[in-house]
Order: sequence, then structure tokens, then C-alpha cells
Amino acid sequence: MILPNGLSAFPITPSDTDGRVDVGGLRRLLAPLCEAGVDSIGLLGSTGSYPYLSRSERRRALETAVDAVAGRMPILVGVGALRTDEAVALARDARALGAAAGLLAPVSYTPLTEDEVFEHFVTVARESGLPLCIYYNPGTTHFTFTPALVGRLSREPGIVAVKCPAPGRREVIAQLTGLREAVPDGFSIGFSGDWNAVEALLAGGDVWYSVMGGLFPRTAMAIVRAVRDGDTDAARALDARLQPLWGLFKEFSSLRVVYACAHELGLCSTQPPRPILPLTGPARDTVVRTLRDLDLH
Repeated sequence: MILPNGLSAFPITPSDTDGRVDVGGLRRLLAPLCEAGVDSIGLLGSTGSYPYLSRSERRRALETAVDAVAGRMPILVGVGALRTDEAVALARDARALGAAAGLLAPVSYTPLTEDEVFEHFVTVARESGLPLCIYYNPGTTHFTFTPALVGRLSREPGIVAVKCPAPGRREVIAQLTGLREAVPDGFSIGFSGDWNAVEALLAGGDVWYSVMGGLFPRTAMAIVRAVRDGDTDAARALDARLQPLWGLFKEFSSLRVVYACAHELGLCSTQPPRPILPLTGPARDTVVRTLRDLDLH
């Protein structure tokens, strides 16, 4: 497979109140990503609300994306589930439908040990045959991947990448160096958390797993191109312009903000999956005003 690199754009998964995927809305969200030439699409990530959708609806979303993308870029798809056998089934579905890789998070109600997470990942990789990206998202899973555990997993067949939360500018080089020392050459190390991700790219990260890129891919690709061209000043200037958006992401959560933006842009009229409530009143007004001021694409 092609290892994740550059911009991996993470769209929302529009659905109705019964959790049925809005196929038309998802196609409208995917079209700009294809037109902008993003490096990959991160379907059914946290922004894509994967834990709130049934197996059949996750299949529907992936079938829609595979058809809409038509091979123009790889699709990474969330395959996380509470039970290992369910994650295996989801990963098998993803492989059969044409996903390039799975995004596997250690979802659990009972806190997991490192050995339990190791066995979970190895089993899903072995029994599904789908290449896996370690989906490190401690804000939702409350599990911390140590560099040692990432290194241990990176040497297992089929585990090819890690997606980490980007630390602040002062910490990113040390974190990236620690991970590089733990994993074999060629293992993809990428970062999420849009407000810190540009500095992670500039430090040498392979991928920006971007929420903003799932809705404004042209703007995100401009940053990625600046990094690839070695134009640090341009990349940081573009990032600085987006500080109002990063502030909203941190205040209200990126998920709620991008739902409000997608609605305002007329791409879909869906709401976040309950019990998550849509932004209303002054909060929504602030998002709309910021969106108009930034004039993103």
C-alpha cells in the first residue's frame, strides 16, 4: 500500500436521526476533497462519528466514498470497536470494499493495559489483512500510547502508521525524534490536532490528519505545499491566519464547529449524532461570523 503522507482530510459523516448515512450529503462533502487533490481521505474517523454508526451504515459510508473517489486517492477508514471480533469484521469489510488502510483506535469501556492493546491490534491486522494505522486519540479513548508500545506494534506485520495528537511547538521535535527512534524506517508518523499540526509537519511529520482539511481542502493543501516547498514562513503565515478557527475548535470542539460550517455552507443539513448537540445561539453566530471573515476554500 501507499503509506499515508501529506494531507489526510477527515470529513464528517452526515446522517439522519436514526443513524442512516446521508449518501448525497457525503458525496457533496467528498467532491471538494477530490477536486483539491488531497493525499488521502480519512473516512469514519472521530470527525466522521464512527462509534455512533452501525456496521451496515459504516459499510454504506465506505461504499459511497469508494464510488465517489473512484481511485483518485487512498481512503483510510475507521475500524475501531469495543470488541476485537467486531473490529476484525469492520476491517474485513473495509478491505473488501477497497479501503487502503484502517484507522484503529483502542476503544474500550474498561481501561486497557498495553498488552491488551497490543493483542487487539495484532489480531485485527492478522485476521483482516487490512493495513492498519494506530489511531492515537487519548482525548476520546483515554489510552496513552508510549513510544515503546508504538515501536513494538510497528514491527508487527500490517501495522504501517501512527496518527498522534500534535504537541506544542516546543515539544514536537522531541516527540517526533522519540517516535522515529522507536519505529523502523519507512513507518509513517503523522499528527492531528489542527492548531498544532503545521508545526508538526515543519518538524518532519509525514502526515497532517486534518479536520479542517475535510471541509476546506484547498486551504489545507496550500499549507502542505508550502511545507513541501520548504517555505516555512508561508506555512506559518497561513497557519496564523487560521488562528480564529483553531480557537473555535478548542472552545467548542472541532466536531461541533465543522458541523455548523457544513450546514452554513449548504453542503448538508445534518446535525451531530445525539447526544451531541449542535451549536446554537451566540456560539453558532460566532462560527458563522468567523467562517465569513476567513473566506476559506
